[in-house]
Amino acid sequence: MRILIIEDEITLNRTLQEGLTDFGYQVDAAENYKDAEYFIDIRNYDLVLTDWMLPDGDGIELCKIVKNRSSRTAVVILSARDDKDSEIEALKAGADDYIKKPFDFDILLARIEARLRFGGTNVIEIEQLSINPDEEKIEFNGEEIELKGKPFEVLTHLARHRDQIVSKEQLLDAIWEEPELVTPNVIEVAINQIRQKMDKPLNISTIETIRRRGYRFCYPDSNEEA
Repeated sequence: MRILIIEDEITLNRTLQEGLTDFGYQVDAAENYKDAEYFIDIRNYDLVLTDWMLPDGDGIELCKIVKNRSSRTAVVILSARDDKDSEIEALKAGADDYIKKPFDFDILLARIEARLRFGGTNVIEIEQLSINPDEEKIEFNGEEIELKGKPFEVLTHLARHRDQIVSKEQLLDAIWEEPELVTPNVIEVAINQIRQKMDKPLNISTIETIRRRGYRFCYPDSNEEA
């Protein structure tokens, strides 16, 4: 499960990062609205934990962006505002929970776990193709396809953004924990494995190479590989 923390108070931000990481969550963290937008644009999150008041923006607006992109992503608002109207405003904006500061970490953790249990399905279904990120499982016409690891993650990311052209740099940032330590060639290797292990045996095309720009998920109305 991947969580994005958006909190401008540095000490609290680090405490949340360390605490959630200790409980097995994959965590990204931002300290302002601009950086949060960047993470939301390149990665898919199971839950976003955001402060209401940020130095350059509003956590409620981020909540709306997250929900417009993926309604199944849970959003929890943290706020020093303890009035009823603020809580109602946050929930009406799409937040799944509202937690007043200061809070107990164990209670926050329990409420995060509860929200994640209530999250909808994460399965991507496109025509005969089914991709289950939680189980790292792909099926085509009911037949399971053996594709694991980074190639699976690349395919999943492109499928989630199938209306977009995604660059190598965006794929590296979205999938690799330390993208600066690997070369863009790893993307080409992953794409080649997808084509060899899945597209070729099934006689389909799932990923189109867009010259000098990146890749686009193109199943089912696929053209020949570029």
